[in-house]
Amino acid sequence: MLHKFKKIDYAIVTVLVLLMIISITSIYSVTKGTVDLDGSHVTMMAYYVVGFIAFFGMSLLDYRLLNKYAVYIYLGGLAVLIFTLLFGKTINGAQGWLDLGIVNLQPAEMFKLILIVFVTHVLIRKNKSQLSFIRDVFPVGLLTFIPFLLVMVQNDLGNALAYVIILLGLFWIGNVKFTHALIGLLLVGGTAFAGAQAYIHYHDEITEFMSKSERAHWMERIDPWLVPDKATAKANWHTHNAKLAIASGGMDGEGYMQGTSVQSGRVPYTYSDSIFVQIAEEFGFIGSSVLLLLYFILIHRLILIALESRERAGPFMIVGIVSMLLYQIFENIGMFIGLMPLTGITLPLISYGGTSLVITMASLGVAMSVRIHGQEIDEDLPEPKTYRTQAAKAR
Repeated sequence: MLHKFKKIDYAIVTVLVLLMIISITSIYSVTKGTVDLDGSHVTMMAYYVVGFIAFFGMSLLDYRLLNKYAVYIYLGGLAVLIFTLLFGKTINGAQGWLDLGIVNLQPAEMFKLILIVFVTHVLIRKNKSQLSFIRDVFPVGLLTFIPFLLVMVQNDLGNALAYVIILLGLFWIGNVKFTHALIGLLLVGGTAFAGAQAYIHYHDEITEFMSKSERAHWMERIDPWLVPDKATAKANWHTHNAKLAIASGGMDGEGYMQGTSVQSGRVPYTYSDSIFVQIAEEFGFIGSSVLLLLYFILIHRLILIALESRERAGPFMIVGIVSMLLYQIFENIGMFIGLMPLTGITLPLISYGGTSLVITMASLGVAMSVRIHGQEIDEDLPEPKTYRTQAAKAR
């Protein structure tokens, strides 16, 4: 047991501790003295305790056990998603929560790690040969579309899109054919562009149609991004005030607990989804850059672990985890500076939320398990070469 602890990448642990400090102090800044949220920083500290237990627990667990039972894990995850769809609790417009009494559990967050494990299990069976569209890409895409649809029906667009990004990342490392990748990118890009243009030109008709559905609030998230001049004052309120707050932070910020917009409540959910706005306003460009630097170090260390692995499943899982983190970071920050539509996606390891934090920490624990257990040579590899040396020889 002790020799496993010695193999842990303590640079990653240090980054996690620093992100924990940023998270707790930021949450304290915007919740102190509030009626409903006072003391949330203490709850977040408890979540982090559970998160570090999950991190070290998954680190010591051989990640290859996850690969061995991936099918059963996937089926169990689907069952929980279906149960949530039928009996889940609705919070902030999304019926994606299970009330466990002490805490509310969000299965859509859990399924991100489940999907990484399952798709890895399927793709590594190809033994490094190129993926066939009929035998590989289509069935794996279909098996990803099922949870995607279930989460979309729950009204959780942010997590549903995360599944797509994870799948694309795993297809990339899974040796998808260049022609298939190019055609897929052209189709996705063309469809997105055509959809955006149709939304802009037929906005009034779409608004009338969506107003009769349960997803009318989606318009309030898309309008400020695509058609800000037609967005209602309510729809523009969040993103407009967020941009003002970020801009007012300047180079070094307005000072801790001194943010004019976040302290006055003009920016909603500053303790959770909008927490980057609090960091940008109170700590400015410098504080935001420090946060992004910590994310960069974390992702860089994960990639190094993948490159040093001698077993195929490990790098696949790490690429899935990195894809998940990059999507959430880019989407969360991008939606407050006008690059992305507003979605209910958390800023990893910073936003308030137990399920998101614990699952992210558990995912990083899986990556650490690759570092600890991934040096054993895979039986299918002809000689003990790491992914780093294989890449060097290819060049």
